Amino acid sequence: MSAQRRVYPVSVVNRYVKQLLVQDVILQNLWVSGEISNFKHHSSGHLYFTIKDENGALSAVMFAREAKALRFEPENGQQVQVQGAISLYEKTGQYQLYVRQMEPAGSGALYLAFEALKEKLQAQGLFDESKKKKIPRFPRRIGIVTSPTGAAVRDMIQIARRRNPGVSLVVYPAKVQGEGAADTIVNGIRRLDLMPEIDTIIVGRGGGSLEDLWAFNEEKVALAIAQAHTPVISAVGHETDFTIADFVADLRAPTPSAAAELAVPDTASVWTSVVEMTLRRQKAWKRYMQHERQKQMLLSAKLAAMAPRRTLDDHRQMLDMLRQRRRYAMHNRLQQNRFQLQKLSDVLQLLSPLHPLEKGYALVMDEAGAGISSIRQVKEGQTLQIQMKDGVIDAKASRIHEKE
Repeated sequence: MSAQRRVYPVSVVNRYVKQLLVQDVILQNLWVSGEISNFKHHSSGHLYFTIKDENGALSAVMFAREAKALRFEPENGQQVQVQGAISLYEKTGQYQLYVRQMEPAGSGALYLAFEALKEKLQAQGLFDESKKKKIPRFPRRIGIVTSPTGAAVRDMIQIARRRNPGVSLVVYPAKVQGEGAADTIVNGIRRLDLMPEIDTIIVGRGGGSLEDLWAFNEEKVALAIAQAHTPVISAVGHETDFTIADFVADLRAPTPSAAAELAVPDTASVWTSVVEMTLRRQKAWKRYMQHERQKQMLLSAKLAAMAPRRTLDDHRQMLDMLRQRRRYAMHNRLQQNRFQLQKLSDVLQLLSPLHPLEKGYALVMDEAGAGISSIRQVKEGQTLQIQMKDGVIDAKASRIHEKE
């Protein structure tokens, strides 16, 4: 019996491929450069387009939430750099890039300087994940380097007190924009890093243009963050803003408010987090088991396709067919032999010495049954047997006449 066939619905295959893409670390956070084509700004605010170069094309979508943060209007033929994640749209089975950020390629001297410093520091290993320090789960005192008058510091203080009133906050007033801003940021990081009671340092400010945020793209700020012994969280601008400080810091927060939430645990939900952690582990284990089962199903399908039983069944079927052909050939051969035998029988019947008896002739034999064909084989008074078609006559030769 052949192995049971496993058939998968299209939706299951698409879901499985999507899981593979989502689990790939590189595909979930990559930058892609190319030219915009087939651009469509949907009424919903979503942007649909293709990003291409001379040798390939990639479908992309940027949802309205991220598209609102763009500082330029994308158009066909424009060279851009986009950041996002690769996934699969299950309904159509098409994989595409889900864009979170988009920048014009070569947008001025500041952008070129940003890319040059980023490449330099990356080559020096300042962005290596292995060098990232772990953010304390339950800090006692947090240092904040930011403007003392901005909305960012007020939001961080309010969120920190709401989540855990027992956490102390030390704010170092820094200039976050304009001439000399980078020096005050560096001083703040170093001063707070020298305080042994500080568990975490948050460095940041609210949103702004590339020029407004440039202090956090200075090399001296990046080195101060990298050299700090205390874990540093960067919290610069909006969610779509990226600075050199974000890449060097031990943890990047999309906004200052998010930095406060990441740094200060909610004491009221500590026990809830334990339960959630248990549930997450269970879900992760369930996903892992589901993934393993799917792998096993695919391997079983491959094994079934290569199973010896299927080959054996094919040979058995071929053997049955050969046997049937042989029986058919033997039957034909037997019929031919019977026909030939009948022909030979008819010929023998015609050649039989008894055949003339049917026409009235007789066969003369002596007492021993030997045929007599001449009078010289008979003596007067000898007993003879005359074979007729319907019997034998016993006779005696009373007189022998020789033919004249």
